[in-house]
This record gives sequence, C-alpha cells and structure tokens, in this order.
Amino acid sequence: MELELEDLGSNPTDNRPFEDIAGAYISRRGLLGGSLAVAAATFFTGTGVAGAKGKSSGTPGRGPATAEPLIGFDAIPLDDTDQIKVAAGYTATPFLPWGTPILPGAGAGRFPANAAEQAKRIGLGHDGMWFFPTTRSGDRGILCLNLEFGTNDHIANGTAMTPGTPAFVELSQAAHGVAVVEIERTTSGWQVVMGSKNRRITATTPVVEFTGPAAGHPLLRTAAGDAPGGTLNNCANGYTPWGTYLTCEENFNGYFGATGAWTATEEQARYGFSAGGFGYGWHVHDPRFDLSNPAHVNRENQGGWVMEIDPQRPSAAPVKRTALGRFKHENAEVVEGRGKRVVVYMGDDERFDYIYKFVSDSNWKSMRARGMSPLDHGTLYAARFADDGTGTWLPLTVDDPALAARFADQGELVTFARIAGDVVGATPMDRPEWATAGPNGDIFFALTNNSRRTEADAANPRSPNPDGHIIRIEDGDHVGTTFTWDIFLIAGDGASSGDGSTIDAEDAFGSPDGLYADPDGRLFIQTDGSQPNGTNDQMLVADTRTGELRRMFTGIPDGEVTGVARTPDRKTMFINVQHPGNGDPGVSSFPDYDGATPRDSVVVITKDDGGVIGT
Repeated sequence: MELELEDLGSNPTDNRPFEDIAGAYISRRGLLGGSLAVAAATFFTGTGVAGAKGKSSGTPGRGPATAEPLIGFDAIPLDDTDQIKVAAGYTATPFLPWGTPILPGAGAGRFPANAAEQAKRIGLGHDGMWFFPTTRSGDRGILCLNLEFGTNDHIANGTAMTPGTPAFVELSQAAHGVAVVEIERTTSGWQVVMGSKNRRITATTPVVEFTGPAAGHPLLRTAAGDAPGGTLNNCANGYTPWGTYLTCEENFNGYFGATGAWTATEEQARYGFSAGGFGYGWHVHDPRFDLSNPAHVNRENQGGWVMEIDPQRPSAAPVKRTALGRFKHENAEVVEGRGKRVVVYMGDDERFDYIYKFVSDSNWKSMRARGMSPLDHGTLYAARFADDGTGTWLPLTVDDPALAARFADQGELVTFARIAGDVVGATPMDRPEWATAGPNGDIFFALTNNSRRTEADAANPRSPNPDGHIIRIEDGDHVGTTFTWDIFLIAGDGASSGDGSTIDAEDAFGSPDGLYADPDGRLFIQTDGSQPNGTNDQMLVADTRTGELRRMFTGIPDGEVTGVARTPDRKTMFINVQHPGNGDPGVSSFPDYDGATPRDSVVVITKDDGGVIGT
C-alpha cells in the first residue's frame, strides 16, 4: 500500500541505521575504489553468471554456475497504458474484481449499494492471498484474499455514496478485511463457487479471538467493553503447515482519529497515531475509532496483529496470535526449522523499522497434538545487522533485564513490540516489506524504499534510497540466533545510470514489495511505487542462483501489482492489481473498460502451453 501518510516514520531511536552497516560491509571487503555505483556493481554483480540468452542481472546465489536456466520467457518492456501486459506465451485474465458476489443475496449490479451488500461481495484493496486446493487435481479450492483498503474517493466513484456519512463509513468498513471464497477451474476459466466455505471477515466482524501473551490483557480492554472484533488494512499473508491462512494487519493506525482534545502517548506516537488519521473519517461516526473517547481507550491496541483463519471451518472464529508481536505487519513467511519448529519471518513496513522472526518452543506437530498452537508459544526476535555480513536475532522477552525494566509483562511487550526493538538495539531498515523463503532456505526481504535517509555515506548502498533493494539472509536451520546476509540487488534505473542500482537498464524497476520464491528458485518480484519514467508497476522474475532478471508483467496506471498464490502444479498463478487508477475513471477503467470506475482485481496468469509459470 503506497500512501504518503502511511510511512512518515515514527521511530525516534538512534539505533545504528542499515545504510551505515551495509556501507561498512562493502568498505571492509575492499570494494570501494571510485564511484558508489561502480563499487556497488562490483560487489553485487561482479561474479554474475550468464543466464538464459547470455544475460545476467542482480546477484548470483549459491547454486551451481552451470545450472539449467530457470527463466524461459522473453522480457517485456516497461509500459504506461491502461492495459495489463504479460510475456509472450502467457495469458493474463482478470478475476474476482471488487463487487463480485460470493454470498447469496448480494443483489444485482457491479457495485455494492450499501454495507450489507458489500459484506456479501469482494471488497477493495486486493493484496496478499493463498490458494488451498480441495481436490487432488487442484482444479477446485479455497482462495483466501486480503482486502487491504479503498480510498474514500474510490468508493464514492463506484457507489455514488457521499463520503462523511454514517452509511458511507459502514460500507467502507465492510469493504475491508478478508474474503474466503471457493473457486473452480472450468472450461471457460476460473469461476466462483457459491459454496458453504465462503465468508467475509470485515472491519466489524464481531467475533475474533485473541491468544498468546496479550490475550485478556488490560491493554486490549476498553471501558465500554468493545468486542475484540474486526480486522482491517490486511496487507500480505502467510500460510501454515497445518493448512490455515495468516492475514497481516498493516496500517491500522490510519483509521483512528480524535474528535476532541487528545494527546498521543509515547506508545501511540511510536505507532503513528494522529488526530486526523488517513482521512477515512471513521472516528467521526464510529466511536470505537475515536482516540479522544475515554470509553474506547485501548481499542487501537486490538489492531496490528497477525490473524489466523481456518478456510475449511467457516464457523471458526479468526484468531489473532499475539505472540507474533504488534506492528505494521507486511507478511508472515512460515518455514519449518530444526526439530520441526515453526519459524515465522516478518517485516514492519515503515521507514526505519525492523525485521522480526518468531520461533515456536517445540515441534509443531507435537504442540498441536497437545492442544497448543505453535503460534502462541515461542520467542519473538528482532534483527541486528553487523558490518561484516553477519547478524544477530535479539530475543524480545521480559527475561532480558533491559526489557523487564520497560515492560510489566510479556503481554505489554508484544503489544508494543516496536519499542522492544528500540530497547534491544535492532537495526532500523528501509521499510521491510514481504519476506519469502527460497528452496535452499535463504530468506529474501524486500526493502521497498526510504527517501528520508539524510546521512549520505559513500560506503553504503544508497542514501537516500528512493528505489529500494532486496536483502538475502542465510539463517542456518532457522532456529538459531545468528545469521549471515548480503544484498541480492539494488533497484533503480540500472547500473549504467549512476543511481547506485545493480541491475541492467532493461530490467529497471523501483520499490520492490511483494516477493514469492518458488520451489525451483525463481523469485517473483512485485512493485508498489515509483517506476522508471513514470511507468506502471510490474512483476519481474529473478533466478536466485544466477541473478538473471526479466520483466514478466506490467500493470495499470496508478495501480500496485501485489499478491501471489498458485495452484499446486504451479501452472496457474494468481496475482492482484490494487487501486488501478487510484479509483479515478478518468485514469483507468480496468478491468471492464466501459468508462466505469476501475476495480481492484485478481489476475489469473497461465502459460499457453500448460507449463509452470516462469518457464
């Protein structure tokens, strides 16, 4: 979600910034000898191995130098038209746009007429998602889809409702959340199944459970006894080995405001709360979002968590797993570590905030057999990066005397995990976005950008960092407290431009956001933000072994490309186009192209010869 209000930065810590550390790392390796761009290119791409068609871009991985090329399509050019484009030999088809009915009684028409109708339809802000097959063939399954946000203008353009009214706020709240929808592949394409598993979880869903250290904590209770319901600003996602979906709450602070006198506490300021919020106006008509209303103090602490949904049990309440910490979650990448412990890698998407991981106490199968969730019992860590390419996972627990001096108990600590990261000295990063695990266990993090870096240093990758980069972490068996790291690539206009990027000019891109590594080692990179020459956001594919990089897909003007899910055979990929045209029919009419308000939409990508996506 690229909104200026979301990432002003609320970290006052003087913990050592990543730009200094990465710069020192390059310098220590004796690679600076001229311009920053030359030094960076030497370090990050100097040992590149030619990939398919003799082309290499980015940083090679640890795979064999003679590995068979993974990327089999020809790259497409940058684009600025109001049409999605995909590589030759592939087909891209819109699916499940805003307003698609998924529950009975949604009514006729493309756009919802009111909140009750919207709660039966696909909402706005298509983002993270995952596909849970229900047949061996993978031709039928359940798609869990995050619905992150929709601006007031976008909703008003589509529904003709008037912003700033109670009915408008209610519809906006119903457009947020998560959709759980059964779908199947037919001879005419993918279709919605009006099945028993379908449901919408919105910003006002009344039954949501809290578990873990903050469950029942006074910091999550209000004088009015607000039901701990709802979920909002659901950005990216994860999924568990036991078949459940994880949805991550990101910019929850922007929905709160103050109608009366109010002064932010230290904790509220650290999470970016303000009297006006992001301009949604929910606090004017819904007192639960009014920071100045004493009856609803602490309501804001009910947002900012990772929530688990069982797609197979529509009557089961969603569960917010507080042991994973409260911050602006981007996604939750789940891997199995040594001893079958569950490990969750997470980024906090704000300038100068942190990278985290969570490690369950023991074998996840054993824990579940004992009636325990592996996501409730374990240790949360924040990352510190060192100059020499090593790093340390810093435990965030009140067993640490420094943290015990700040927090009364573990429930308070996880509620204010950002402050815990400040206390232990985690490394402020350039907006950590998605994490994904490669087939060899490497963890990739997208650091989308940070234009507010002010201390230029010739020995660091870039300051300011307008176009972002991708970092790679080698975390051993995933349960330890040390790791090594390097930079996979630095985005921008290309190494020849002198902007410090480490990619070829023909692969130019900015603001990496969504990431997905497939089992063969392809890294799908999606963008959200400024692109070269003002072109559309895009999706590229990198070979993590050789560094080869090619552009596969381009989106819609003012629309983000985000979210990845696929069928088990990897022959169908689902991605999203979010906020096309920023909801302005004068900019875009995707996907209907009849002059109406554009609609966020899933896009189904298939290979015309029936092959694996990316080949």
